[in-house]
Amino acid sequence: MQLSYKMRRRLSLLVLLVGLPVYVVVAVNVVEMFDRPPILVELLIWVTLGVAWAFPLRAVFLGVGRADPEAEQKDD
Repeated sequence: MQLSYKMRRRLSLLVLLVGLPVYVVVAVNVVEMFDRPPILVELLIWVTLGVAWAFPLRAVFLGVGRADPEAEQKDD
């Protein structure tokens, strides 16, 4: 199912305003459950967790910053 431009914009806003803060809180709590690893391992964990959320949501964010392509078609 192809998401419309408006739906992708709304969904991306929801993900950034609600989903990302929830993800950060969960990630911090999960990491804090274990003993503190060496600094390089901890850095690797944080970088991985910082990037990992974006890969499944790539399709939602793709093209959201551009102008609405559906509006251009209506103008013709």
